[in-house]
Amino acid sequence: MKNKKQKDKTQNPLHREYGLISNLKWIFSAIARYDKGLFAILCLGIVCAPFMNYLWTFISKFIIDMITGQKEQSELLVMMLVFTGTQAAVTMLNSLYSYEWYRTVFMRFRLVLEKNIKVMSIDFRCLEDPDVMDCYQKASNAHNNNEDGIEGLMRHSFRFLISLTVTITGIVILGTLNIWIMLGVAVLAAANFAVRNFANKWGKAHIWDPLALWWRRNDYMQREVTSFTFAKEVRLFGLNGWLTEKYRELKKERYDAQVKNEKLWFAVAVTSTLITQCVQLFVYIYLIYAVSRGEVTLGDFTLYIASSTTMFNYLNNLLGGIADLFQRSRQTDDFRSFLDIGSSDASAGKELPVLDSYEFEFRNVSFRYPRAEKYALEDLSITVKAGERLAVVGLNGAGKSTFIKLLLRLYEPTEGEILLNGVNVAEYSKQSYYRAFAPVFQDVELFAFPLAENVSMQSPENTDKELAEKCLIDAGMGDKLRELPDGITTEILKIIHDDGVDLSGGEKQKLALARALYKNAPVVVLDEPTAALDALAESRLYSDFDKLIGGKTAVYISHRLSSTQFCQNVAMFKDGHLEEYGTHDQLMRKNGAYAEMFRVQAQYYVDDAGNAKEAVTNA
Repeated sequence: MKNKKQKDKTQNPLHREYGLISNLKWIFSAIARYDKGLFAILCLGIVCAPFMNYLWTFISKFIIDMITGQKEQSELLVMMLVFTGTQAAVTMLNSLYSYEWYRTVFMRFRLVLEKNIKVMSIDFRCLEDPDVMDCYQKASNAHNNNEDGIEGLMRHSFRFLISLTVTITGIVILGTLNIWIMLGVAVLAAANFAVRNFANKWGKAHIWDPLALWWRRNDYMQREVTSFTFAKEVRLFGLNGWLTEKYRELKKERYDAQVKNEKLWFAVAVTSTLITQCVQLFVYIYLIYAVSRGEVTLGDFTLYIASSTTMFNYLNNLLGGIADLFQRSRQTDDFRSFLDIGSSDASAGKELPVLDSYEFEFRNVSFRYPRAEKYALEDLSITVKAGERLAVVGLNGAGKSTFIKLLLRLYEPTEGEILLNGVNVAEYSKQSYYRAFAPVFQDVELFAFPLAENVSMQSPENTDKELAEKCLIDAGMGDKLRELPDGITTEILKIIHDDGVDLSGGEKQKLALARALYKNAPVVVLDEPTAALDALAESRLYSDFDKLIGGKTAVYISHRLSSTQFCQNVAMFKDGHLEEYGTHDQLMRKNGAYAEMFRVQAQYYVDDAGNAKEAVTNA
């Protein structure tokens, strides 16, 4: 059992256990940052709760004492007026505590925003790490509703403090009767707490934590089943039944976990009920005995019965609240573990000087993904001169994309260094370094913004609509632009706007080219952005785009060779190594791997008239 527990703790090396006290300090410091008024509301609840729970038990005592001749009517009248006035005042003040619920909701939203900012700023390499993804999923589960995770920790800490004041008041009242009665109630409440705390801890470790992978699979299947992107494949390949069965199998795993959880808490409920009955029996036996001996009045009997029940319930809530706090604290561990994953400050480092051109040198650079045995790129030495056109080619998995991610500083080298104009790029802030690049990726993401902002990738007030329109036309989207009813202000996607427009694969890639033109950075990087085009269309687009960027440095990445004709140099990657480097003509004369690949692909580079391109003919 000990080994199993240790294995569970070390399952995800990124998970940290901060402890209840640390998490309470963290959550209350967050309240101090975002909403100090919550403290005033909490104080109202703490002050009002004892009055709300015990005031009428005292009123009942005095009424019974009056009926049995223990109190004068005039004295009772005064007490009734005092109690009624106090009750009215406390009720009005306590109503203000109801504002706690929506303010804790907004506190959760603010902390979730911190998590979302973390996602957008975390080191890019982390987004491809399974441990980080599991950690992110658990962090997301820690804010799914208002009774669990970070908001649950706030709510339950408030309830705990309120239960504490009510319990202390009950202890004082019962202490005037018999100290052993008070201790007996406390012991039984502690037993109830021990049962609930064990169930909470066992349930998280053995039922809910193992579902982290399930949540990721469920999110994926939900997208597969409901996304319009896969609608054609689902229909044409008859995937409906197969996907439904996969979805059913997945849901069964979640159902089985829920059944296991319900059985656990059924046993807890039975145990808790038995303990509660023991408390009531214990107090009733003692009080009946005390009344029969004349040690307490009937009014006191009512007071102590009601107070013992209230005290037990709140002591039970108090100790159960501790179990709940530990449970929410464990969920908060998940949330904080993700927030504390190491990430570099994008603004740290000196500013990159603004120049018309930059030269990059990879000096003995190697890179290995986390926990990977092999290097994705090994001992790479290459220079990209200012104003140069470099074609980076190779089969899938050769290391081309890794090279680009290192160049863009989405990854940092495992070994070696990358120099920019002779200076290690690590000395510059990533924020300023990124401004030097205009990238065009294969997977083009659209945002539910107007078309102009999808080109500028900036806020509306910082977007030059005329420039965005020109860049779209230059990128070959002029005809599409003229078809759109609202032109450059057309909303993209139907996620927010019903009249939003989606784009085809080829149109998305032209939009990506327009983004690169709009950014007007000194270095342009095209990472296989023309995969949706045929080989000849790709070659023409590359050639046209190359004319548009003028004297900028440009790196063209492709497993096809359409870009090699107008590039000064070609870098061919294979199995994580720079296999060949030189001009197109040099590599063709070498008659190696590049020449063989080029000859295989040459048949595709023929224009509509059936005339082979000059470079192919020469080859």
